[in-house]
Amino acid sequence: MSLLKFLSETLCMDRNEIIRFSLTSPHRYKIYTIPKRNLKGKRIIAHPSKELKFIQSIIVSYLKDILPVHESAYAYKKGVSIKDNAEVHNRTKYLLKMDFKNFFPSIIPEIFFSISSRLSIEFDDIDKLLLSNFLFCKFTKDDSLKLSIGAPSSPFISNFLMYMFDKEIEEICKDKNINYTRYADDLTFSTNKKNILFGITDIVENALKYNFKDKINLNKEKTIFSSRAHNRHITGITLTNDNKLSLGRERKRVLSSMVHKFTINKLDPDDTLKLQGYLSFAIYIEPSFYQRMCHKYGEDLLIKLKNFRIV
Repeated sequence: MSLLKFLSETLCMDRNEIIRFSLTSPHRYKIYTIPKRNLKGKRIIAHPSKELKFIQSIIVSYLKDILPVHESAYAYKKGVSIKDNAEVHNRTKYLLKMDFKNFFPSIIPEIFFSISSRLSIEFDDIDKLLLSNFLFCKFTKDDSLKLSIGAPSSPFISNFLMYMFDKEIEEICKDKNINYTRYADDLTFSTNKKNILFGITDIVENALKYNFKDKINLNKEKTIFSSRAHNRHITGITLTNDNKLSLGRERKRVLSSMVHKFTINKLDPDDTLKLQGYLSFAIYIEPSFYQRMCHKYGEDLLIKLKNFRIV
């Protein structure tokens, strides 16, 4: 079934009406910026309108049975998390981390249809029009179509776009006894073989050029080699030298300080809500730390903290 027919039946809309709506969809976004995690610069967010967001979710339900996502991809997948991503690398000595530069905005319709065609997944001209307009955004009136950070469809589309890349890199790494995972734009490689990771950067760059023709590139400033002699972190999780996952010393210090402030009523409501999220993360990643907090401050207080609400 074509996408147009699927949308028409699902939305109970006339096909011409769907096409007309798609033509205005690249401009149906609220554009704003947020600070990047490292506080160096800002990230542009394009949040689709309520109607467009609904259609994007329906399109993903249609595409999930058509477009593959490689098992090396750990982000945006049901039942898989950053903890699972970190666990893959937890029993190795040497680590390499890389990431992409402006990942989502680098993805354009031409790349989408190129990868689709290589996988023998073909769309007719009308469906190509709908996919381009419904899934990609124009940040300005005269801008080209790009994948946006903020659309519910973008994570799945980005994972599919990397399928051929993930497959190639995973096969190369398997032959070299290297573990490989990708969490969105974060690439992680690990091994117990000394010095072998130094050849991976060229392999990744060549794979990017072959698959994306210089449209997607590495952020070379964030390429990091590490080992057990240094702190090793993967997507915010610390790998300890005794093969465990940890929140990290600094984060635990901050959380303990916030809990203490809560006990003496000096933590403001917004920070208290943030602390709730941090503690949920702590329970998931390093439950022994949460148990130490219960022992130090009392389980009743931690339950009170969990149940805190702003009235």
